[in-house]
Amino acid sequence: MDWPEPADFVYGEPLPPPADWTRPGVVMTFNLECAGCVSRGIPFLKGLHAEFGTRVNLLAVHTSQGHRLLSRAEVEPTLIKFARDFARLPLPVALDVSGDLARAWQTEGTPHWLAFAPGGEVLRSVYGSQDNAQTRLRYLLEEWAGLE
Repeated sequence: MDWPEPADFVYGEPLPPPADWTRPGVVMTFNLECAGCVSRGIPFLKGLHAEFGTRVNLLAVHTSQGHRLLSRAEVEPTLIKFARDFARLPLPVALDVSGDLARAWQTEGTPHWLAFAPGGEVLRSVYGSQDNAQTRLRYLLEEWAGLE
């Protein structure tokens, strides 16, 4: 599976690829210019971390897919400031400058969520930040949490 290189993790500790995971996890692709990502997706991801963070892997990946293609130098400082000072994210953030990762993961836009089983199998691929998308992800995580 395509995965961010260690150098592409711009905030927090690098997370190994899902094939190496011993617990389930969720990856959210997002973009700072996406209103739904910033106003609903990021807060929802933080809520998932607060509720399930010790039992699942969580990662936010900033992607250019579907948005303006900016250089790493144009995106990285703003992304780090956003993650550290504005959102105060308690989870790692990686950068997909070209959008190639999001394309390889067949995301439909931002935010897009991928839920992985331990070992890397994609269990859900959910597009959007509205209640329906959030509910489907929450149910999955509650199911996982009940199994442990």
